[in-house]
Amino acid sequence: MRLSRPTGGGPSGGDEDDSALLRAVARGDTEALAVLYDRHAGWLHARLARRCPDEETVREVLQDTFVTVWRSAGGHRGRGEAGGWIWVIAARRLVDAQRAGARADRAAAHAAHAAAPSEPAAAAPCAEERVLSGLEYGEVGAALDRISPELAEVLRATVVDGLTTRETARLLGIPEGTVKTRALRARRELRAALASGNPGGPHALGGTA
Repeated sequence: MRLSRPTGGGPSGGDEDDSALLRAVARGDTEALAVLYDRHAGWLHARLARRCPDEETVREVLQDTFVTVWRSAGGHRGRGEAGGWIWVIAARRLVDAQRAGARADRAAAHAAHAAAPSEPAAAAPCAEERVLSGLEYGEVGAALDRISPELAEVLRATVVDGLTTRETARLLGIPEGTVKTRALRARRELRAALASGNPGGPHALGGTA
């Protein structure tokens, strides 16, 4: 499935209209998908581009996002804002693409190092990439599974999916103040879970929401 490149602009139309379009997409309506793309691709592209400097990756992620929307529209079920739901898909596809790129870079660096040991090692992943990876895998992922589910879903939305407080509130159907409170509690519980599982270990998440 190929869709035209976005021309910019922000989301338009009401969320009720978007939900109706998603229901139509779930029934196999390709015209409804095209309308959703025209309505949302511009701001999705801009937001993805702020998080990823590689234009080709951004284009691929955008296309993959709407392929996923086409396949998964029936799963929306009117829960939360449609734009937020689509952004969650885009953010996850971007994380997947960046992790795949990082794995490829590490493999290439390893091969280069094996061929020429005197060459400098590849740069270490940035802190944000380590956090994004850790929240789903390994020690941090296990700790996340031990905290309250309602706190974990806020942390996943704000950190893994990159949603703002407002977007998270709309996605989860809770007030923005509740999002902030749960985010703070989630960070505290995650640190405690990490400390209990690995005394003296590093704090994975610092700061406040």
